[in-house]
Amino acid sequence: MAKTKTKTAWTAESVEDFINAVPDERKRADSFRILDMMEQATGHKAEMWGPTIIGFGKYHYKYDSGHEGDAPRVAFSPRKDALTLYLMPDANKREALLARLGKHKSSKGCVYIKRLEDVDEKVLKEMIHESLSHLQDLYPAE
Repeated sequence: MAKTKTKTAWTAESVEDFINAVPDERKRADSFRILDMMEQATGHKAEMWGPTIIGFGKYHYKYDSGHEGDAPRVAFSPRKDALTLYLMPDANKREALLARLGKHKSSKGCVYIKRLEDVDEKVLKEMIHESLSHLQDLYPAE
């Protein structure tokens, strides 16, 4: 079986340059606030993963299929439609946290918010910590 190359790989691009290029002033300010939150929670400096994802820390995964790679432990991206947060809290805690978060949309591994002021930052920080804890259980730090 041929290995597929992961699209979201670490890059040496500048996180600050990327955020400063976000055209929407509010989204840019929210991005710097989320950057601070995630750096404080993880103890890792922000790094670019692919051209548009800002990640913190990393873990190595390997699926039963044999596919493996590296991914950031938590991440976000200031997309055009919303701030996309890549968080993976334990499934048993996820729904309760989302219920307290505030105005958002979500999918299996992402939370989408329009503006940081629409959500409870304390709950967001809790989600970041829960995500880190869950990933540590699944993929212990090397």
